[in-house]
Amino acid sequence: MAIDITMPALSPTMETGTLAKWHIKPGDKVKAGDVIAEIETDKATMEVEAVDEGVVTEILVPEGTEDVKVNAVIARLAGEDEDVKPAAAPKAATDAPAAQAAPEPAARPAAETAPVAPAPVPAAVQAAPRSGERQIASPLARRVAQLAGVDLANVKGTGPHGRIVKADVEAAAGKAPAPQPAVSIAPASTPPAAASAPLAPTDVPFEPVKLSNMRKTIARRLTESKQTVPHFYLTVDVRLDALLKLRTELNKALELQGIKLSVNDMLVKAEGLALAQVPDANVSFAGDHLRKFSRADVSVAVAIPGGLITPVIRDAANKRLSQIATEMKDLAARAKEGKLQPPEYTGGTASISNLGMFGIKQFDAVINPPEGLILAVGTGEKRPYVVDDALAIATVMSATGSFDHRAIDGAVGAEFMSAFKALVENPLGMLA
Repeated sequence: MAIDITMPALSPTMETGTLAKWHIKPGDKVKAGDVIAEIETDKATMEVEAVDEGVVTEILVPEGTEDVKVNAVIARLAGEDEDVKPAAAPKAATDAPAAQAAPEPAARPAAETAPVAPAPVPAAVQAAPRSGERQIASPLARRVAQLAGVDLANVKGTGPHGRIVKADVEAAAGKAPAPQPAVSIAPASTPPAAASAPLAPTDVPFEPVKLSNMRKTIARRLTESKQTVPHFYLTVDVRLDALLKLRTELNKALELQGIKLSVNDMLVKAEGLALAQVPDANVSFAGDHLRKFSRADVSVAVAIPGGLITPVIRDAANKRLSQIATEMKDLAARAKEGKLQPPEYTGGTASISNLGMFGIKQFDAVINPPEGLILAVGTGEKRPYVVDDALAIATVMSATGSFDHRAIDGAVGAEFMSAFKALVENPLGMLA
């Protein structure tokens, strides 16, 4: 029988995607692990791998088609008992007939909670694994398993035909309760259109710019954050002179290793340590309870073409500064190329956003749910400052914390900001 290839859910927030490019055509033979397409998600453009082998018989969704729903059939392979009669590939179109005709998604992204029916198989292939072949798993599940060190051979899939999904891997890694097989259909919800948005003046020339999937997601999530999360803000002035001096000395020592620390690398470390020192700030609001994290994973805002993304430095409190610098350089470079994988930009416990390189003195950042806080840092500038009870000129930076008041009270937020200030002003403590 024919084997359907469906639109995969490549990120926790993905409901639809753009089929950016095909790497196969009718008549091509593919095997497990082959890259068959590039999909633009709400975060990046990602490669999709085949899960099974066969011959491509149909390409149902042309390149460039937008808003293709998760689980919609996008191509087909010939089964073992089927004659191969390739159909012509569809022409690229500005409209999205394939996406419009596709069935409602049978599974929500990982971040959703409503159970769904196991209708079309997500990701690559709708066929049960044969003896001796590798486990059928979604590309996202494979990446999560690789990062978590989970052997897929020991994971029982709860998806259609026993397919392994992200939740199965997380359950095997002890990060989440085992998922239950889906039993009902719950169509993915989409936010209502902003009908009250003011129109541009008709006498002013303008060019309409279509929103990318990333920009749509940024607009939706930040609107939800400001509408549903009660923000409060705390600002401190931080003297940078000792940190800048230490950075110069460390960079000289690390020169032969090709490592160069940035101020931001050191601020990421300071935030991680501050979260470790004030664990009541390292929390997330979860309805009827708080999630209190035992590790500080710091999301770092990185500007990329068309938006921003937040690669995560895991366990920032316990990593050496040289490790943070090396990881951040790699993550930022791949972020700008659209090559980050979902586990690399999701799951942070707190964020940092730095606009100091643009000369911004101070700003208030919007919390990135479900995180409980984000630290916004401005530029270091020469200001009058009291040093050893005497007025002097020092290099000073303003840092503002945005806190979710449902999870973090004012006194806890103040304690966190005080810990951050102390670490930056006495940076040798970050090396202890």
